[in-house]
Amino acid sequence: MILFKECLKNDIVPFIIEDDLKMFYYRGLHEWNNESGYLMDTCLTAQDGFKVYLDYFRIPYPTE
Repeated sequence: MILFKECLKNDIVPFIIEDDLKMFYYRGLHEWNNESGYLMDTCLTAQDGFKVYLDYFRIPYPTE
């Protein structure tokens, strides 16, 4: 919830790590010191999934 709130506060599209991405998220956390790209890719994938919901409900969101 903190991450979700911080995303909204900073005009970043929030994301939710659902079951299909959970193991990738854990791997990203575990490997952060060696390879930060794992976690970044997982979070960006989850963010893309959240954008689908926003598009469906026609909710505008910040674009990069």
